[in-house]
Amino acid sequence: MFAPDPRFYPWTPRRFDRGGIGLSYLDEGEGPRTVVMVHGNPSWSILYRLLVPELSRTHRCIVPDHVGMGLSDKPDDARYRYTLASRVEDLEALLAAVAPEGKVSLVAHDWGGMIAMAWAVKHAARLERLVLMNTAAFPMPAEMRFPGVLRFTRSPLGALLVRGGNAFALGASHLCTTRSRMPRALRHAYRAPYHDWESRRSTLRFVEDIPLDPQDPAYAIVEETGRRLSELSAVPMRLVWGTEDFIFGEAFLREWQRRCPWADVHRIEGAGHYVIEDAPDEVVPLVRSFLNPA
Repeated sequence: MFAPDPRFYPWTPRRFDRGGIGLSYLDEGEGPRTVVMVHGNPSWSILYRLLVPELSRTHRCIVPDHVGMGLSDKPDDARYRYTLASRVEDLEALLAAVAPEGKVSLVAHDWGGMIAMAWAVKHAARLERLVLMNTAAFPMPAEMRFPGVLRFTRSPLGALLVRGGNAFALGASHLCTTRSRMPRALRHAYRAPYHDWESRRSTLRFVEDIPLDPQDPAYAIVEETGRRLSELSAVPMRLVWGTEDFIFGEAFLREWQRRCPWADVHRIEGAGHYVIEDAPDEVVPLVRSFLNPA
């Protein structure tokens, strides 16, 4: 276990036990509405450190760490299946336990969008609003090639560097902002949960689980979620998009616009994958105003 830097993570998280595996989550604010924030890989709930103080004034903020990430338990492969299906089941179990009723807004980023939206299409009646940042909830667009950095990560050498040298989280902390360099202490805080071979398992398994063809285990969930996005047309949706993301680039944004033409799109010019870190003065007000309509 590691101790999060209180400069960036001043909260005391709660624990949810699922089959003997502990999920850490923030539960902040007592507003009349609920917002759930879902991170991707290799980030953790620290990603929403700037949103929690703002939104907790008007919302109850539930911000989980996925199993193997952040402050959650990091079990081995014998105790936990590091798959998209498991992630969706974790989110469903958590919300069934801590927020079983009432409307819920979702904020999601990276592969957290896939997890959140797989839950969303099954619980459309509970959705209030959706904010999605540089993410996907459908198969990779046909015109896009699988990014080289992810392809390398799935190679034997890449896997060794991820587990042995924290290469995936290290690279993300340096490369996922483009407007400005993430401060050194913050880069360390993002990487801190992944401090040894065992704790880096999840960052690798996330990449290995990305489905590229129908035979891959996660493909069916991704395909079904994408097909059912049209069922959410009555749910207000805002897309906040860093235009310089080398993973979720313009092809993904165009696909969102094709599948969800009702979505309100805000392009953040020059911002990278960690768009909320790159452009907080733009992103935070866009999220706050959308979740608190006049």
